[in-house]
Amino acid sequence: MRKRQGTPQFVERRRVVNAKTSMKTTQVNQSKSASRKPLASVSLDLDNKWSYLKTQGSPDWESFPSYFDVAVPRFLEFLDKRNLKITVFVIGQDAVLEKNHASIKMIAEAGHEIANHSFNHEPWLHLYSPDQINDELGRTEAAIKSLTGQKTVGFRGPGFSCSDQVLKALMRRGYLYDASTFPTFLGPLARAYTFFKSRLSRKQKEERKGLFGSWRDGFQSNHPFCWTDPASDQQSLLEIPVTTLPLFKVPIHGSYYLYLAGYSTTLARSYFWTAVKMCRMMGVQPSLLLHPTDFLGCDDEPDLSFFPAMNQPSKRKCELMSDALKWLSQTFECVTMREHAESVSMSSMKRRAITTAAKGIETLNPATSR
Repeated sequence: MRKRQGTPQFVERRRVVNAKTSMKTTQVNQSKSASRKPLASVSLDLDNKWSYLKTQGSPDWESFPSYFDVAVPRFLEFLDKRNLKITVFVIGQDAVLEKNHASIKMIAEAGHEIANHSFNHEPWLHLYSPDQINDELGRTEAAIKSLTGQKTVGFRGPGFSCSDQVLKALMRRGYLYDASTFPTFLGPLARAYTFFKSRLSRKQKEERKGLFGSWRDGFQSNHPFCWTDPASDQQSLLEIPVTTLPLFKVPIHGSYYLYLAGYSTTLARSYFWTAVKMCRMMGVQPSLLLHPTDFLGCDDEPDLSFFPAMNQPSKRKCELMSDALKWLSQTFECVTMREHAESVSMSSMKRRAITTAAKGIETLNPATSR
């Protein structure tokens, strides 16, 4: 048995549905309907400027500086030109600030799904008590509902932070899916990079020591699976992991792709194109993660120079993201995470139980996945 913070307990294989069988079925259906493609979901964590400054330990975050007036219209125009509808994970603190209301309303009015990304965006969510978790979820739900009219059915923890208590709270509150799993071996390297670029105190680093997870997360599956609570057979929650490169389990999300482009545009494009083809070949229906900074550059936010790929101009980054979304759309039908979750939920599921260890979280039989 192994213990680690921030990762819920696993007791059987993570596969919700045999994705290869699903892909083969899709391929058979494609012979009947040439227009049918397997699904891929696209989401964007609407992390604001203040949330990055907070993670870095800068006191400047306390005035809640925002780049929404630039970032939101830019990525909405980008998506509209490509006829894409995605899921946007909104932070509750941003939803209650009047200066952000117009931007968040624009997202909802454009037809995108709004999901819950916690209220305070603290990557140590796994350390929260049940009451604190319910407060985080409830305040964000209420703010989003009041502002957009949407009832949130999806959640992603800040910095991929999660726990048994978070999952149980999501089940009790009727959520359809969670998206906090990040199956990569590179989490500790990303955390080390963040700490190196930060001004964090020893105490702050201790709070953030679960940021981006453990190397053991690389053994988690790229395929959806279902959490169940052994105390209640009626409660379950679908997990849709943030997709990483099949077999190698290195990130393919927008920020990593753009980070690679800072060294070689050819390398980055080849890498992402290969990732899309490998997902198709290995039966992975990908869930691609984006951030506002994927559409912002050094010409927009010089204060965020510590963030990966923020040394590149916005025009270049948007061109690179255009290539990535083009390749993904050519191979998969891009949908919101809710649509992805509803599609998976219609398939037969293998369930996984959640149990809470007395101290920390125990991981049993970690799944290996291609």
